[in-house]
Amino acid sequence: MLATKDLTLGNRLKDVNCALKPGIITAICGPNGAGKSTLLQAMAGLLDPDAGHIELDGGRLYDLPPKERAKRIGYLPQSAEVAWDVPVRTLVQLGRMPHGDQLAEPVDAALAALDLAPFADRRAQSLSGGETARVLLARVLAGEPDWILADEPLAALDLGHQLDLLRHLRRAADAGAGVVLVLHDLAHAMNHADRVIVLDRGALVADAPPESALDDVTILDVWGVAAGWVGESGKRALVTA
Repeated sequence: MLATKDLTLGNRLKDVNCALKPGIITAICGPNGAGKSTLLQAMAGLLDPDAGHIELDGGRLYDLPPKERAKRIGYLPQSAEVAWDVPVRTLVQLGRMPHGDQLAEPVDAALAALDLAPFADRRAQSLSGGETARVLLARVLAGEPDWILADEPLAALDLGHQLDLLRHLRRAADAGAGVVLVLHDLAHAMNHADRVIVLDRGALVADAPPESALDDVTILDVWGVAAGWVGESGKRALVTA
C-alpha cells in the first residue's frame, strides 16, 4: 500500500490523507493548480513534504535507499523529453538500471506492449512527441515496478494509442501493480479507473469509486461546470449543460 499521512507541501498540498491499493487503477483528477502533479511527485519520493509523510507497505518511503525506491516505484513525468539521442531499445533498457541488469525479456515485453518493436533501432530524438511519450513509459514498464505513477500519460497520444495504453495499464494492475495516473480527461477516469481522487486547491475533496467521486455535484463544485453522465458503465460520456 502507498499512503500519505497528513501530507502538506507549501500551499500546494494541505493535510492530504489517502491510502492507495495495489492491483487497481487510481486516477488523480482536479482543475489546473489543484496539486495533482505535486501529489504524484511526493508519492514517487521526489519532493520532501513540509509536514506529514508517505508510507510504502507500512514503512516510511524516505527510509528506503534511493535504489530500492527506484525498483519499487516507476515514475513518468509530464515532460516527454529525451536528453540523449540513443536507440529506442537503449533508452528503454535504462529502466533496468535500478536492478543492475539489462534483461532482454522485460525490455522486449515493454516495447511490444506499447507497439514500439518496429522502432527499437531508431534514434530516440527522431521520434514524434507521441512516440516519445510511449518510449518513456516503456522505460518505466521495463523496470517492472510494484507501482506505476504516471503524470498525464495520455496527453501526447492519439485516441487509439490512448486506449491501447489504458488497456496495458489495466493488465499491469490485474497482474498486481498499483497504477496511479494524473488525468485531465474525466471520461477516461470514469471509464477506466477503479478509484478517483479529486483535489481542489491542494485539498482532497473526494476519494471514492469514479461514479461517486465524479458525480455532477462534485464536478460543479470543483470545476464550476454543470454536467452529467450518459451511457452505460465503462462507456460513459460527459455532457455539459
